[in-house]
Amino acid sequence: MALKFNDKYPSIDDLRTKAQKKIPNFAFEYLDGGCNEDVNRDRNISDLKDVLLKPEYIRPYNGSTLKTKLFGIEYDAPFGVAPVGLQGLMWPNSPEILAKAAFEHNLPFILSTVTTSSIERISEITEGKSWFQLYHPAENSLRDDIIKRAEAAECPVLVILCDVPTFGFRPRDFRNGLAMPPKMTLKNILQVMGKPDWALNTLIHGQPAFKTLEKYMPKGLDLKHLAKFMDQTFSGRLNEEKIKPIRDMWKGKLVLKGVQSLADTEQAIKLGLDGVIVSNHGGRQLDAGESTIKPLGRIAEKYGDQIEVMMDSGLRGGPDIARAIATGASFTFMGRPFMYGAAALGKKGGDHTMHLLKAELQQVMEQLCCEKIEDLPNCLIK
Repeated sequence: MALKFNDKYPSIDDLRTKAQKKIPNFAFEYLDGGCNEDVNRDRNISDLKDVLLKPEYIRPYNGSTLKTKLFGIEYDAPFGVAPVGLQGLMWPNSPEILAKAAFEHNLPFILSTVTTSSIERISEITEGKSWFQLYHPAENSLRDDIIKRAEAAECPVLVILCDVPTFGFRPRDFRNGLAMPPKMTLKNILQVMGKPDWALNTLIHGQPAFKTLEKYMPKGLDLKHLAKFMDQTFSGRLNEEKIKPIRDMWKGKLVLKGVQSLADTEQAIKLGLDGVIVSNHGGRQLDAGESTIKPLGRIAEKYGDQIEVMMDSGLRGGPDIARAIATGASFTFMGRPFMYGAAALGKKGGDHTMHLLKAELQQVMEQLCCEKIEDLPNCLIK
């Protein structure tokens, strides 16, 4: 196998270890942590590992392809970059790094409302191919303006988020001063001083800011008033009345992210949505919930022929992508693995991680003698 990635970091775990050494601890814990006791974050990973696939060696085999169609677009592999908030805090300029890599690899990149690059900038990098994930604004006028910006930027898919009716309880963030409003403690300052590469890049690219939201923020807004602004600006609890006008307004594909039940999937179908992403926010919202792989199988079995069923949360490599698709996902997304890559390797991190995941998934496909991604469910050991 011809390696197109840095062989010093041949796994996502290697990137995670390197990332932890390169960025301040408060930034790493924000990236790496779940909520409460991290039970569901860890369950996402462990339950995926229990999914087994069966190879059939003595059969006709003509080679494997990773190419996958989603919403009429052919991507080079069945995975993309999930939306992640405050990406620039974890590694400066990381949204642009990852968006550029996704564009070059022909993979979808989803921009979060609350990350550190704007809709317009990411659309420019990806030539209008990036998706946009909307945190639901409290005011209809703000909602409509953000959606119009996404439309003007030619985003093909709008993702609306249903699993943040309230923010997860994250003890690490409280201890590190990253709850709202964030604060820079002496401990955090000392951590920054110990990570000169991160500090220099932050100096070059500037302090992280919510770039998409800047035009709506009062001038001179300081950190003490940021929490109040966010609380007043966003209302995370979705319902039928909030989704209907978005469906009427958005002419592209509309996806509901954070789905974990048959009931929510059925409602998404009734409201005319085009896809759901089975997700528990990386285990960052409800520690007592199921891992994503558990409801994925039920949802895909019942509704997979009526709506695109995708998945994120807990995937850490090519075998996990294969496991999720074999269980019923038509496509997968990952947040932490790509952020580990960017934090570990800077501007080379996105390209490295995508090459690595493709190589891992290709090896699994060849080992299974599975020629097409859509045939992976035939390899599932039930």
